[in-house]
Amino acid sequence: MSGDRANPSYTTLRYEVADAIATITLDRPDALNALTIPMKTELRAAFGAVARDKAVRAVVLTGAGRAFCAGQDLKERLEPDAAPLAVEVRERYNPIITAMWRLDRPIVGAINGVAAGAGASLAFACDIRVAAEGAIFVLAFGRIGLVPDSGATWFLPRLVGPAKAAELALLGESLSATDAERFGLVAWVVPALVFCTWMPVPVEFVTVVLVAVRLPLTRSMLMPCAVLLVEPRVVKLRVIGVAGAPALVMLIAGPLVAAMLPALVVTLI
Repeated sequence: MSGDRANPSYTTLRYEVADAIATITLDRPDALNALTIPMKTELRAAFGAVARDKAVRAVVLTGAGRAFCAGQDLKERLEPDAAPLAVEVRERYNPIITAMWRLDRPIVGAINGVAAGAGASLAFACDIRVAAEGAIFVLAFGRIGLVPDSGATWFLPRLVGPAKAAELALLGESLSATDAERFGLVAWVVPALVFCTWMPVPVEFVTVVLVAVRLPLTRSMLMPCAVLLVEPRVVKLRVIGVAGAPALVMLIAGPLVAAMLPALVVTLI
């Protein structure tokens, strides 16, 4: 896809806008698009650019080469001046996921290959996922003694159910694109050619992007109406049901009013 507007300042990803769709391509194919500090910084900046550009109506997030994203670049973690993992997650990973979640434009994840670790978390944070036939999802955190982070433990149970999420997180087994479609994690599985050339693009993929372009308001309506952020610990109140209050009114009213309305059902994350 060639962009009507492209930002040449990025070094670890490509950011292109064409036909009201911003395409963000993670671009470290030799390293399976593993996440480094520069890539995380640029990815957060790219979603910030989308938020500021009202001409953009939808986002496609994908990876260059044969991987979507292999997760954290482990070589970087071995450097002597690497920040503690808790700091890295809090200051670099969580802001990306938060920016994606708060974006009032839909994000289509074009999962072209392996999505592992934090790369899987990025995929889970998308509104819709379309996967290439050879794509796989794997929560590799447990293999190196870590707990899934970057929103994985919040998104995945809501996408595939708590039992399947626990299986994937605890056993660290790979989930194929076909099985991901069967469990509802991806909307469609399409030929890998789609992610190499964007042509020929299946009708289903065209439909999902075009519909997304027309539905930024719907994306806004699906976002939580009440969010309480407390630093340094982040606490979220996610609205799961509202009785007697139109969603649009809730959005306009804001978090404070939303929290005060009766019959508001919330879960504490």
